[in-house]
Amino acid sequence: MKTSFPRPHALSACAATVSLALLFAVGNAPAQAVREAAAADAVAASPPASQDARLHRGAYLARAGDCAACHTAAGGKPFAGGLPMSTPFGTIYSTNITPDKASGIGTYSFEDFERALREGKSKRNGHLYPAMPYPSFRILSQDDMQALYAYFMHGVAPVNQANHANALPFPFNMRALMIGWNLLYLKHDGPYWNDATRSVEWNRGAYLVQGLEHCGACHTPHGITGEEEALNEYDAAGDRYLAGATLAGWNAPTLTGALDTGLAGWSKEDIVLFLKSGRTAHTAAFGAMTEVVGDSTQYLSDADLKAIAEYLKALPGNSASRGAAAATQTDAEAQTTQGTVAAARGTEEATALALRNGDLQVRGAHVYLDNCNACHRSDGAGAPHTFPSLAGNPVVTSDDPTSLIHIVLSGSRMPSTSTSPTPLAMPDFGWRLDDQQIADVLTFIRSSWGNQAAAVEAASIAQLRRTTTAGPSQLRTQQAD
Repeated sequence: MKTSFPRPHALSACAATVSLALLFAVGNAPAQAVREAAAADAVAASPPASQDARLHRGAYLARAGDCAACHTAAGGKPFAGGLPMSTPFGTIYSTNITPDKASGIGTYSFEDFERALREGKSKRNGHLYPAMPYPSFRILSQDDMQALYAYFMHGVAPVNQANHANALPFPFNMRALMIGWNLLYLKHDGPYWNDATRSVEWNRGAYLVQGLEHCGACHTPHGITGEEEALNEYDAAGDRYLAGATLAGWNAPTLTGALDTGLAGWSKEDIVLFLKSGRTAHTAAFGAMTEVVGDSTQYLSDADLKAIAEYLKALPGNSASRGAAAATQTDAEAQTTQGTVAAARGTEEATALALRNGDLQVRGAHVYLDNCNACHRSDGAGAPHTFPSLAGNPVVTSDDPTSLIHIVLSGSRMPSTSTSPTPLAMPDFGWRLDDQQIADVLTFIRSSWGNQAAAVEAASIAQLRRTTTAGPSQLRTQQAD
């Protein structure tokens, strides 16, 4: 089963976060600054020499921030807002950010624009809900902020479209509540400052991941009031930063170097390829990441993609710490590890042989053979860049199987990118398989070909089935768009 999914009309890269809690944003208690300030805004480009260059720069940054994903409704005009985002507290609608003076941001001065992105204060509506990730955008450099302002004022077509009123019950409709939330969680440390102990490339990657790309919005666990538990690896709860989270029925996997579920097995080249095309030889984008790749990261320069990869691979728990751990491994531990690998290889071969011989005694094997084997093969290896491998795939072996369940229920589709234009799709099986059958086949997959993940219960399938809004007919319509 491919780890990608079709784009729901009511869900965007930002909206995936909002679905868990209305008050999502980046933030935590101020931590001791580990980074030394070499120079403010050092990661930003030099001021553009012309207005055209500034507009071009602003358009690039808007792509990096994936602004259109939230501020463009299905079938609507770009940036005119109106995208409904369901939350446990009601429905919130994105706003018109075109330069229309009556309904958009056409009357905003640069100071108004900057205040909205850094402080979450709107000239038109007052305090913003952090569905707009201003706690992340606060670290943007002044030059990048100016470029974004120039683009939205002069590079976007104005659209006269009134903003849709949010459908939020009391007390969540009281924007004044955000004053207290901001006091607790919004940092006021200004634009990003370079860490003088790190390379230029690392700092550029940190600037993008923590800022415009706002990766933590989905990949960092959130607290009880929706705040991200850490903004970066230096925060007090830095070990929670990008440690993975389950939002809106999808599990955003950890981006740290966790051996079983993280990026430990990924090279920097793998990360660049994934962000550019939405797939590698072994896996593919799923959940909101399908949109992030399709609408944002595929358009980043190779230099920026490499910077992101450099930063992610340097996070605690990645290759450096793995190397240190390997260096201290005893001979006995090494022999145990080799024995475990050999046993896993034996299990992998035994599973493949049983499927090829029609030996379906293991529960779930028959369901797999009927529904999955044609694409993902009897050895679970899939096909490079086409059908993701199920053997050793961190998404498959994750402690939280939510994404796997969602993919089987609702289907999946890879993003269409310039390097991989064909949006290969996996059909939905929610209409065809009952809860127990899905539990059986996922348990089979998570325990075959060397995988050693826990069983999946039918109750988990039933629970997600009740909350999954995109049914088979909706997905087929989207796939035909």
